Amino acid sequence: MTPSTERAKAEAPTSDPQTSDPKTSDAQTPQPGMEAGPGKKLRIAAVGDLHVGETSHRVYRDLFDQVHEEADVLCLCGDLVNFGKTAEVENLLEDLRACRIPMVGVLGNHEHECGQPQEVSRLMSEAGVKMLTGESYEIEGVGFAGGKGFVGGFGRYMLSPFGEASIKHFVQEAVEDANLIENSIRTLRTERSVVLLHYSPVVDTVVGEPPEIHPFLGSSRLGEVVDRYDNVKLVVHGHAHRGAPEGRTARGVPVYNVALPVLRTLGDKPYRVFEV
Repeated sequence: MTPSTERAKAEAPTSDPQTSDPKTSDAQTPQPGMEAGPGKKLRIAAVGDLHVGETSHRVYRDLFDQVHEEADVLCLCGDLVNFGKTAEVENLLEDLRACRIPMVGVLGNHEHECGQPQEVSRLMSEAGVKMLTGESYEIEGVGFAGGKGFVGGFGRYMLSPFGEASIKHFVQEAVEDANLIENSIRTLRTERSVVLLHYSPVVDTVVGEPPEIHPFLGSSRLGEVVDRYDNVKLVVHGHAHRGAPEGRTARGVPVYNVALPVLRTLGDKPYRVFEV
């Protein structure tokens, strides 16, 4: 055992009595061979829901040009354009090319509207954004995983696969999206990892939206996936424009809603910065 590993074990937080129960601890996925990575903290800026349109020109140039002054990585949490049209993506990329730090991103539901999400991903990737659709990446010792996610509701009100075939198909879509995200997390061997989503994994960050639409803003299935991996230190998502800025999973992992309309309620800065 190396000295750094001994220090990491010594500094690890003690188990909460509620999570040390065998029924809960068994649910957590051990990941052997974790790598501590560089000791310094990584500054991570995150934003979603820019909603660039066909007539939007250089609206976010300052954001992408200046974010390197406060962050080492930029996370883009989906709904970056309005309808997934090529012209919209090209307008976004005019601004995005000014960014001087690594970028990681996921698609949102708006990028799917025109039926060409793969083309949107391709254009973003060619512009230098590491797109997460089941993949994972490591940047300076911190892992990044995730995906768009899907809807379905939270807790005891989460939709179950019962009844009509159409309901079962809907739930299966949510399950498959959660599995895709879990597979990306599982591939990481970093002690510190960040999960990017578009939809919320917890109800906390959609509070403020009409309760009637909460089932369409995220799913507890995503939170359950996050909680199975103790190397996940941060989750960021968008989508819920009138939601709350932060919450936690059942295991206590911090979750932040970085949809731009939410960030505007916190101040003038068009992104939020975290240290991991």
